[in-house]
Amino acid sequence: MDARPPKDRKSTRVTTPLRVSPPWSETTDSSHAEERRRRRRAQPAAIRLAHWINIPLLVIMAGSGLQILAAYPALGPRGAQYKWYPFQNDAPPSWLRFGGWLAGARHWHFAIAWFLILNGVIYLIYMIASGEWRRRVFIPTRDTSNAVAMFAYYLRVRKTPPPEDFYNGLQRMAYTSAIMFAVVVVMSGLAIYKPVQLYWITAAFGGYDVARVVHLSCLVLLAMFTAMHLVLVALHPRTIVTMVTGGQRG
Repeated sequence: MDARPPKDRKSTRVTTPLRVSPPWSETTDSSHAEERRRRRRAQPAAIRLAHWINIPLLVIMAGSGLQILAAYPALGPRGAQYKWYPFQNDAPPSWLRFGGWLAGARHWHFAIAWFLILNGVIYLIYMIASGEWRRRVFIPTRDTSNAVAMFAYYLRVRKTPPPEDFYNGLQRMAYTSAIMFAVVVVMSGLAIYKPVQLYWITAAFGGYDVARVVHLSCLVLLAMFTAMHLVLVALHPRTIVTMVTGGQRG
């Protein structure tokens, strides 16, 4: 008997459609990453740890830096001091200084600086790797209109605040500015610390004396940022609890 199918009967083939994209596609990865970000605490542990470590380091850095400044409390080269600086030859108050004398302050300043830089580098790596920068860093295309609206609200020009987000545009601008000031402080500090070995950094600032001006100016700006930050914390004390506990997820 012939087992072959009759000629008028067509054989059927079951075909399986090819998978165009693998199950680990970029869309799936991005959705999982977004879901992880939603479930993250308002203040993750890495950010809280870096925040609290920064406080004593910055206090020691500022105090020892002012003690170093007291050794030559003027801006500009000797014999040609800058006329615009109103505090020429006026040393900072002793209660603001730390280190006791010039050599002691230098030892403290340059030793603590490396711990501060290490803490900052780890913090930035975490921000980038975790995607946390997306909700904290100022992005002009996203945050400019919100910052303008929030500024108008603070000036009472606008009656209602803009829609709420994790941070508003002004907060993100201040946050990003503080990071930029910190980078400039480090670079100008290196220009002062090793003006010969790192001459190219010193030259980028316009010379040793200009680097001192930039370094001191960034210190003042960071101090102003800290003062504003403390005022806002006093107005919203729950933020202290959030920075300790991490806050709610989402």
